[in-house]
Amino acid sequence: MQTGDVTSYDEQKKMMYFSLAAALVLLGAKVAAAVVTGSSAIYSDAAESVVHFLVVCFAVWALRMVHKPADESHHFGHDKISFLSAGFEGAMISAAALLIFYEAIRQMIGGVRIENLGFGIMVTAGAAVINLTLGVSLLALGKRSGSLLLRANGHHLLTDVWSSVAVLVALGLYRFTGWVWWDPIAAILAAINILRVGYKLIRESLGGLLDESDPIIEKRIRHLLEAEVSKRGLSYHNLRHRHSGKTHWIEFHLVFDDFLTVGQAHDEATEIEASVAALLHPDARVISHLEPKSAEHRDERWEER
Repeated sequence: MQTGDVTSYDEQKKMMYFSLAAALVLLGAKVAAAVVTGSSAIYSDAAESVVHFLVVCFAVWALRMVHKPADESHHFGHDKISFLSAGFEGAMISAAALLIFYEAIRQMIGGVRIENLGFGIMVTAGAAVINLTLGVSLLALGKRSGSLLLRANGHHLLTDVWSSVAVLVALGLYRFTGWVWWDPIAAILAAINILRVGYKLIRESLGGLLDESDPIIEKRIRHLLEAEVSKRGLSYHNLRHRHSGKTHWIEFHLVFDDFLTVGQAHDEATEIEASVAALLHPDARVISHLEPKSAEHRDERWEER
């Protein structure tokens, strides 16, 4: 890893360890609140926190794997593990949502009884503030570093915040109206939101594992390539790109006049590759294929556009 990569990794690692410590503390607090109050809404919040703690443990390991350098058995590195981590997180979130649905319906059938309301509200509100602060920080760092793993963890924490808000609203309505059914209703609404986020994470994970292209990134690359080849009197085709979790991989063919030497064409191609790499800094790997106009071949088997 280069110096910049080490700095970014150290920052990400510290944030993830802090997230793990916070998840453990909040898990204990929420489980205690659920037991003391008997609230299905707080139970849903605690169940989501159990899942969150498990996925953060997995994410801490995955973060180390993402930054493990390429080796003889993994020529392209290990960063696709971030997609696996996001998919695992999405699946666990969805499982927690189903568990919350079950508990809410069970209480609707068996009856709702809530005790020690003040304690439950205090714990839930404190957890919401901590998760909001940590979630926003993880999203910001994940966006800055291009880490899907950190962004997935941040989205999960913000989902937890919405769950906590739903719990607080339900408990507040119960306190002022005395209608106990606000509690399981809030749990069900929280579960629906959790399922939505879980689906989004699984969808993004599958897209990454299947090398789904990003149309916004492609538009930026094409715009730059068109400008670079235009000013040099060249052309390009067969652009393809993917993101492996930490690294952008870009390939394209450059077409040169026949009279240019291999050295001249190589120098121009290197400059164009550097421009594309700078566009997707800090983690980009660019590969170009050089073709003479007399032997230009556009119809690749994998290229149908």
